[in-house]
Amino acid sequence: MTSQTARADIGVTGLAVMGRNLARNLARHGHTVALHNRTEQRTRDLVENFGSEGEFIPTYSAEEFVRALERPRKLVVMVKAGAPTDAVIDEFAPLLEPGDIIIDAGNAHFSDTRRREAALRERGLHFVGTGVSGGEEGALHGPSIMPGGSAESYESLGPLFEDIAAKVDGAPCCTHIGPDGAGHFVKMVHNGIEYSDMQLIAESFDLLRNALGFEPAQIAETFRGWNTGRLDSYLIEITAEVLAHTDPRTGKPFVDVVADRAEQKGTGRWTVQNGLELGVPITGIAEATFARSLSGHVGLREAARGLAGPGRSGTTTRKGVPDSFADDVEQALYASKVVAYAQGFNQIQAGSAEYGWNIDLGAVAAIWRGGCIIRAKFLDDIRAAYRAEPTLPTLLTSGEFRSAVEEAQGAWRSVVSTAVRLGIPTPGFSTALAYYDALRAERLPASLIQAQRDYFGAHTYRRVDREGSFHTTWAAEPRVEHEV
Repeated sequence: MTSQTARADIGVTGLAVMGRNLARNLARHGHTVALHNRTEQRTRDLVENFGSEGEFIPTYSAEEFVRALERPRKLVVMVKAGAPTDAVIDEFAPLLEPGDIIIDAGNAHFSDTRRREAALRERGLHFVGTGVSGGEEGALHGPSIMPGGSAESYESLGPLFEDIAAKVDGAPCCTHIGPDGAGHFVKMVHNGIEYSDMQLIAESFDLLRNALGFEPAQIAETFRGWNTGRLDSYLIEITAEVLAHTDPRTGKPFVDVVADRAEQKGTGRWTVQNGLELGVPITGIAEATFARSLSGHVGLREAARGLAGPGRSGTTTRKGVPDSFADDVEQALYASKVVAYAQGFNQIQAGSAEYGWNIDLGAVAAIWRGGCIIRAKFLDDIRAAYRAEPTLPTLLTSGEFRSAVEEAQGAWRSVVSTAVRLGIPTPGFSTALAYYDALRAERLPASLIQAQRDYFGAHTYRRVDREGSFHTTWAAEPRVEHEV
């Protein structure tokens, strides 16, 4: 129901699907919610259709919206990232008082969040960049929530968010991530891992179909089986549902009538760009992002379609593929997923150090166990790994993960080599294996690269047998090494 006299615990401005569902979630949990939207009809529609779910206060101006909020005012912004978010902040900030809190729960770039937080802090206002994962269903029924901002703001805001977040073993999938842009940074990396995870699952589908000849319905059953074991996750679950679905218009498998062009909203690119800036090799996320880009270059793909190769189907090319290949793909998928998550957590570790956030990696894994898109059974193992060793250099050296990946590597290598032989592109599996091999290598060919750099650019090099930096006079004879 609605009330014009009550004061709202929290307000939501921006009532598209995500904002509407978040407002409904808050109301369902007993919180009085003020509503505001630039288009007034959306506010009226929410109250008309869902007003029975809890206490709503519809408002139709910025001033009315702010007056409806109890202090410290908590104002959730659910609009498009970039200029629209800045416009909303500029509209509401002058109406607020010191101690009030503006929460950006959209997919903002963390650098914008840092800028906004610093500017509003000077005015005595709290700005909380908050990652929210789980899509429209998560927003309504319980998302994973990643708030940044000040510790003081979380004291007031945290109880509300923890109340509406997903729960795993009774624990809310919400925690204070860290200062200023930490929340949006962690959400960005979450989305990057999501890109990688989805790419690996898609490659598994491609391998089962084109190496073994499985039909989508059969692959759906394979995925359902995998989802009862260590690969238990939301993405595996929904993949099985998608593959089992038949298109009602054509009677064909639904996956076959969907154009093979994967779109993206930008968070994957942001993650890769930041990985480059931090110098963190997030190769799995990068390959997944590029794979989506390549899929969208329709003209380029059409022009290259006649290039020679072994083909992607047929009994001739499938010769030599063992009956156990599906089990090998499961092993390769698990090992590659571990690499993807290991790289993502390394990026969070590096970002935390670079920006002074002191992020608890175990807590991040804990809140990703429920509500979010990448929720998975093995996140509990990741949480345990970082609780046992907070400075763990990589998940690949952690006991259970190390053992599992080492055990899987034979199958992993077989899958990648089979894919190469059959001409089935597996950038996700291949780069994950290359990363694993590079990490474990006693010596890398980077020594030759650095020698080349010294040759053409006098960039110097270090030696394995002496301290210091050195340069060789390559253009002169005899060539002389100098300490720099």
